[in-house]
Amino acid sequence: MRHVPLKRGHIARKRFGQHFLHDPYVLSRIVHAIAPLAGDAIVEIGPGEGALTRPLLERSPKLVAIEIDRDLAAALAAEFPPERLQVIVADALEFDFSALPEGLRVVGNLPYNVSTPLLFHLAGFANRVRDMHFMLQREVVDRMAAEHSTPEYGRLSVMLQRRFRVERLFRVPAGAFRPPPKVESAVVRLTPLPADQIAPVDEKLFASVVTRAFGARRKTLRNALGTLIDAAGLARLGIDAGLRPENVSPADYIRIAMSIDPEAASRLGPEV
Repeated sequence: MRHVPLKRGHIARKRFGQHFLHDPYVLSRIVHAIAPLAGDAIVEIGPGEGALTRPLLERSPKLVAIEIDRDLAAALAAEFPPERLQVIVADALEFDFSALPEGLRVVGNLPYNVSTPLLFHLAGFANRVRDMHFMLQREVVDRMAAEHSTPEYGRLSVMLQRRFRVERLFRVPAGAFRPPPKVESAVVRLTPLPADQIAPVDEKLFASVVTRAFGARRKTLRNALGTLIDAAGLARLGIDAGLRPENVSPADYIRIAMSIDPEAASRLGPEV
């Protein structure tokens, strides 16, 4: 594995997908978008060398940081007193965010190699979150915010838009990072929908319906979901069985899942 030395002496580790943001203008735009206030329960995922941590702590008296790299975690813990910065050495993919206060404001430059599973993991804590601001690969942000019947629309779009309002904020060039990635990045905001706007659908069933549909995205709904709901059942919902999965809105996927007997879940494909 090739290591790239960084200016501050740290080595970017490919296994952690490390690319460190260093552009002051981009950092200021991110902090402005977050608009942290005293009393906010802010948790930063993957603080790295602390480029975003420092300006956040200028606006907020306390921050929790989750860092998988022990060397980086130790450096941050040595720089800030624990009453200002609580550094947790952990893999965010496995971290139980319910251990933190409600009303979380989650921020971070997410590693590209685990961004999608990490977003799914965080979605499970949506009821404890106030908002989330992330730097991600631009293509991932495009998929998160995509409308149905567009090329970028897919499973990620549906699963996130069921629980969040997704807003593309701005793009970030590769040169803003050290070492520069091979792709363009973007900053996105996710705001949980109010509880009264979230349909009471069986979560496992809904996730399985969406996974099954997009696992056969070249097929029609009639064929992709045929063992769960037939053309007549789709017609009763006002949904054309001849549509392909990318032509079906998140709201319609919810209606499909709510019309299926939960006992049918045993016949569904893999869970999210």
